Amino acid sequence: MPLATPLQPQSGNQLSSLELSQLAEHKAIKYTQELIRKRSVTPEDAGCQTWLQEKLEALGFTVERFQDHDVSNLIAERKGQSDTRFAFAGHTDVVPASEPHLWQVPPFDAEIVDETLIGRGAVDMKSALAVMMAAMEDVLAEGYQPKTCWQWLITSDEEGEAEYGTRTIVEKLLGRQAMPEYCLVGEPTSDNISGDVIKIGRRGAISGKMVVRGKQGHVAYAGHSRNAIHLASVIINALEEMVWDKGSDDFPGTSLQVTYVNSGDFTDNIVPGRCEICFNVRYSHRYTLAQIEQKIMDCLQKLPISNKSLKQLEIEWERHCLPYFTKNEQASSLIAMAERAVHRVTSCYPRLSTSGGTSDGRFIASEHCQVLELGLPNRTIHQVNERAKLQDIYQLYLIYVSLLKQF
Repeated sequence: MPLATPLQPQSGNQLSSLELSQLAEHKAIKYTQELIRKRSVTPEDAGCQTWLQEKLEALGFTVERFQDHDVSNLIAERKGQSDTRFAFAGHTDVVPASEPHLWQVPPFDAEIVDETLIGRGAVDMKSALAVMMAAMEDVLAEGYQPKTCWQWLITSDEEGEAEYGTRTIVEKLLGRQAMPEYCLVGEPTSDNISGDVIKIGRRGAISGKMVVRGKQGHVAYAGHSRNAIHLASVIINALEEMVWDKGSDDFPGTSLQVTYVNSGDFTDNIVPGRCEICFNVRYSHRYTLAQIEQKIMDCLQKLPISNKSLKQLEIEWERHCLPYFTKNEQASSLIAMAERAVHRVTSCYPRLSTSGGTSDGRFIASEHCQVLELGLPNRTIHQVNERAKLQDIYQLYLIYVSLLKQF
């Protein structure tokens, strides 16, 4: 249940031991514990969306749930005074806790140790779901009437392949002309305390698998063969030396990393005739996928290897994730509202960032929809003993409350 009187951060945003003991009873923490105890390892939902549905319907939301290739998805909407939509997007799935014996406490027991909540999903991102639910309940309980429609867009497939989750939700919304104009994604974005970093975009990503073909032979008669590893080393060196954009104040630069090399089963007297190279490109909004692919092909065409080897070169592209970038161009922008919410709670302004990996925000962002990500400090995501300070969960709750009141 909610605290009888709202807690206020002390100097340096530290709370006294008495207040910390109260925090353990705050609904945002209790809700987080309830969700962590549901073992929703991707793509399983394990009842999380049933829990969300019951609470959302109690708040006047219309809830739709559907399965797509064993992925659980939820779309909920509460009408407002206008047709403008503000969405909260997130996921109920978590990565596995494959070595539970290494954890300080069982990973799905959601225990509190030294004012810290430990459990798989404590940061990524059962906490954000719980915090937004608590924030919406309390804002509406105070008598606020939202000027906009409020939406929840939730999937159980963000940590997996992300093929049948938010992508499918967006397809449904586009077909109904019901896409949001504003969207907050509850991914963990902060560094030291909740709200100190907001993600306003993400780089794109594309993975490539390249098969280099030579000619297998005996090492004693190497002149009758073409070593695929030697050819691959020339290619890897060229990929490493490619020149990309250096980025800007708003966006990190583009980079390419070779992630895997395989020439098959090892035998020390055989010259390998085939070598597989895998690589990943993280790219800024300055490039399109077609430009990335063309730039790499142009690089390969200039290499000092035989035309026959080049013609036999195969590249397979996979796991493409588009970049997105939300601009802060007006006082009514979602970024400006989030900045005001953070400042009201912490007395500091957040740092705007586009660093890190990809997120489901890429499916929702468009020229018609402003997307940002705001959540807990992300230091322990996907780690053994994933954990969140109670103070950070409560501070995120205050930020979400402040943001919701602006809608």
